[in-house]
Amino acid sequence: MSTIAASVPLRAPRRAWLTDLPVLLVAVVWGASYLAAKGITTTHTVVAVLVLRFAVVLPALAVAGWRGLRALRADQWRGAGLLGLILSGIFLLETYGVVHTSATNAGLIISLTMILTPLAEAAVTRTRPPRAFLGAAGLSVAGVVLLTQGAGFTAPSLGDLLMLLAALARTVHVMAMARLKAVQEADSLSLTTVQLGSAVAVFALLATVPGTGASPWSVALDFGPREWAGLLFLSVFCTLFAFFVQMWAVRRTSPSRVSLLLGTEPLWAAAAGIAIAGDRPGALGFAGAILVLAGTSWGRRAADESAR
Repeated sequence: MSTIAASVPLRAPRRAWLTDLPVLLVAVVWGASYLAAKGITTTHTVVAVLVLRFAVVLPALAVAGWRGLRALRADQWRGAGLLGLILSGIFLLETYGVVHTSATNAGLIISLTMILTPLAEAAVTRTRPPRAFLGAAGLSVAGVVLLTQGAGFTAPSLGDLLMLLAALARTVHVMAMARLKAVQEADSLSLTTVQLGSAVAVFALLATVPGTGASPWSVALDFGPREWAGLLFLSVFCTLFAFFVQMWAVRRTSPSRVSLLLGTEPLWAAAAGIAIAGDRPGALGFAGAILVLAGTSWGRRAADESAR
């Protein structure tokens, strides 16, 4: 963060940073999720892994939030269910996309969410995004491009298209969370439970369709300790923790600010690749990492100034 221009204030408001830190942690675990998903998923096990990933945490959520679930109104059930349908689409697109393309391409393309979200927000509110924010987002995307060039950018593929659609779906999800009044008035734990329950229902239904791959039961029986460790990481940290924090944060800041922080995900994906998989991004990759950090820091401050 200290690499940005000296004219930018060195500190963000304390309350803003308390909101930003959990969202940044979400970006970290999502970045690590690429390696985890690739380690346990194939083309024929995508739907089964998604069923297991969500079903693992759903019972605990239901028990912990039982009182809140009973207190939800009908419109809150509908709103959370709608978010769950969008969420299921995001995970299907992302998981199939990661299977069919490289982690480099996936990280680059999904980062377009931080451009699409402020544009969507501006279109809905009929306002023009601050130039500083767009400049910061552009700087971050330029950093992602440099970051991924170290590993080599491959030709567009089916997986690339799926990741682009996933970026669009992420934008819809963030905007919907911010604008559904019934969702904003309800308990976050209960809404998260309904979201994940809706997603599990979608995946379980797809698992019964011929041609969608192996069944969740057979995949679970074939898993060893390493696969179960990867699945639990995806379930507890990348699913439960991530989306609970996202719903909490979007109520306390703007969708654009949340999206920009989540846009550092490719940086953490590269860090996981270097530390665990032994990737070597080279000079361009490290330069891109600096630009992503600088752009994110600048964008947070631009969002703060425009909100005043």
